[in-house]
Amino acid sequence: MFSRKEVAMSYFENFLKANQAYVELHGELHLPIKPKTKVAIVTCMDSRLHVAPALGLALGDAHILRNAGGRVTEDMIRSLVISQQQMGTREIVVLHHTDCGAQTFNNEDFQEHLKCELGVDVSGQDFLPFQDIDESVREDMKLLRECPLIPDDVIISGAVYDVDTGSMREIY
Repeated sequence: MFSRKEVAMSYFENFLKANQAYVELHGELHLPIKPKTKVAIVTCMDSRLHVAPALGLALGDAHILRNAGGRVTEDMIRSLVISQQQMGTREIVVLHHTDCGAQTFNNEDFQEHLKCELGVDVSGQDFLPFQDIDESVREDMKLLRECPLIPDDVIISGAVYDVDTGSMREIY
């Protein structure tokens, strides 16, 4: 049995090798620091969602911000404000997906799990689980529209990505 460090190192070594091949294809692009489309995408960390190819984006086209569930959190807003005020983005897309891990638990049970497994009391922590994916997109869009740090002229859109088909559908 491998230790956690040995497994991590073997994956990391593969990543380093893959990166060498990528560097040969990449070349020296000298892309600008500001995203070409002026779009920031708020989405989930799920490994089944490859945002750039799913949306036809290339390197340098958009900011892609990811967290568990693709939820609008305080830190996500921090990143969006920097994206807008320093990097010139003028549009935000909230992109959640089907079969999300954030739909598989509730706060109370997860808090109890963490207390048992890690011995840590996180009873006040909201891990932002949800049941209705369309409603989660609407909630996050509403948070952004009501946030005083997001200017009124910023376009805010929402969609759900289907992890089985790769298709997206707009949420209003």
